[in-house]
Amino acid sequence: MADITAPHPKMKPSSGNKLRIALAMLGGVLLLSGCETLGVDVYQPTIKPSTTPQTAENSAASDPRTRIGASEHPRIIASYGGEYRDAKTERLVARIVGALTLVSENPSQAYRISVLNSPAVNAFALPGGYLYVTRGLLSLANDASEVAAVLSHEMAHVTANHGLERQRREKEVEIAGQVAQELFSNSIAGRQVVARGKLSLAAFSRNQELQADVIGVRMLGQAGYDPYAAPRFLESMNANQRFSAVDPDADASLDFLASHPNAPQRVELAKNHARAFGPEGVGDRGRDYYLDGIDGLLFGDSPNEGYVRGTEFLHPVLGIKFRVPDGFRIDNNADAVLATGPRDLAIRFDGVTDDGRQSLTDYIASGWVTGLDASTIRQTRLNGLPAVIARASADQWDFDITIIRLKDRIYRFLTAAQRGSSDLDATASVVRAGFKKMSSREIKALQPLRIRIVTVGSGDTVASLAARMVGVERKVELFRLLNAIAPGATPVPGQRVKIVSDR
Repeated sequence: MADITAPHPKMKPSSGNKLRIALAMLGGVLLLSGCETLGVDVYQPTIKPSTTPQTAENSAASDPRTRIGASEHPRIIASYGGEYRDAKTERLVARIVGALTLVSENPSQAYRISVLNSPAVNAFALPGGYLYVTRGLLSLANDASEVAAVLSHEMAHVTANHGLERQRREKEVEIAGQVAQELFSNSIAGRQVVARGKLSLAAFSRNQELQADVIGVRMLGQAGYDPYAAPRFLESMNANQRFSAVDPDADASLDFLASHPNAPQRVELAKNHARAFGPEGVGDRGRDYYLDGIDGLLFGDSPNEGYVRGTEFLHPVLGIKFRVPDGFRIDNNADAVLATGPRDLAIRFDGVTDDGRQSLTDYIASGWVTGLDASTIRQTRLNGLPAVIARASADQWDFDITIIRLKDRIYRFLTAAQRGSSDLDATASVVRAGFKKMSSREIKALQPLRIRIVTVGSGDTVASLAARMVGVERKVELFRLLNAIAPGATPVPGQRVKIVSDR
C-alpha cells in the first residue's frame, strides 16, 4: 500500500497527499484475509574459481550479521516478485560487484547479489553482504558506472555495519517509547519523547546515507569508474520520482522523518566527493557493454503480475482485464492494483481464492469490509459474471465495493471518493463495465515489454524515437527519462539509446 505522507503543519494538504490518504483508506477498509565503472576488464580466462569459495551462505555459521541477512532474504525476494533470472543481466551485475569488491574497505567480504523482478527503481543491502537491485533501476541507468554508484553505496552500508547500528537504535527508540508511555500515560510529554526518538533515528539514518555516499564515491574512483556517476544517477532517480509521482510538485523535503537526505543536497555533496579524482570526464563509464547487457531486459510488469497498458490492466495468466476512466494512472503493486485519478479519486483491485461454498452476498458481509452499509448490498451480473455491489464509509471517504466471481477466484474492486462526491458512481460504473474475461487470441497476442537498444539515425529526433515505443504512456517524457536527455537536448546520430518495445 502507498504510505500516508502527513502534510507540513503550515501547508494545505496537496492533491497528492489526499490521493495517498485515499489509497491508504482503501487498504484500511479491507481487513485482508487471506544507491558506479571499471576502466580495466578484470576478467582473466586463465584463472579458475576456487573450489571452496567464500559465499554469503557458507559464512553464515560464523557470522551473526550474515544470519540476519539470510533470515530476511526470503521475505525480500517474495515481496519484490522473486528474482529476475537472466544470465546476461546476472553476468553484467556480477562484473560490476566484482570490480568494486577489489577496492572495498573489506575485500574479503562475500556478497550475494540478487536482481529483483520488480519495475520499481530501488537498491538496498542487508547485513552479511546481501545486495539487491531491481531491474527497474537497471532500466533507468545508462552505463555501468551509474549502477556501480548504487552498488558501491549499498556495499558501504555493509562494510560500515549500518544495518546492525540501525537495528540497535530502533530497539532503543522502541524501549524509550514504551517507558515514556508508562511514565507519562500517553500525555503530551510522553508523545514528545517518542517524537524526539523518531527524529533522532531519522537523523541517524540520514548520517548513514551521507557516510555511504562518501565511501561509495571513493570506491568508484579507486575502481577506475567515473566518480561523477553518483551525482549523475541521483539526478536521474530524482527525475524518475517526479515522473512517477501522483503530485510531482510535492516537496519531499517536508517529510522530516525521511531517512534519505533530499536530492539536491546529496547531488552537490556527491559532486564535491567526486572532484577529489579530477574534473568531469575522468574514469570509465562502461556504456557500451552496459547497454549490450540490458538489451532485452524486461520492462515494467512481469507476465505473472499482469500488464498495464495505458488505462487498461490485463492479466494473461488469470485471463482477465479491466479498464479505468481516462485521466487515471494505474500502478501494479505486489499486493494489489492501484489507480489514482483526478478530484481525489482512487481505485484498488485484488483477488482472493474462492472455495465456491459461500454466496457472494454472504462473502461481502463476512467482516472483511469495515464501514459496510449492509442495506446497500445487491446482486447483479457484470458481462455475464455473478457479482455483488455495496457501499461503505470510513472517515471522510465513501467507497463503492464490487466483487465478481470467476472460476475459483473472487475479484474485488474498491473505488474511493471524498464524502459526498458525485464522481463515485460514474467512476465505479466504468470500472465494473470494463471487467472482462480475455480471449485466447488476446492472451496469445499480449507480449511483455522489454528494453531495446537502437542506434540514432541521421534523421531521428526525440519525437521520432519516442514514437517507436509501444505499451507506454507519455512516450517523449519517458524516452528522455530513460536516456537522461535533458529538455531541449537532442540525440546525436550514431548514439545508442533505449526504447521500450514488445518485440
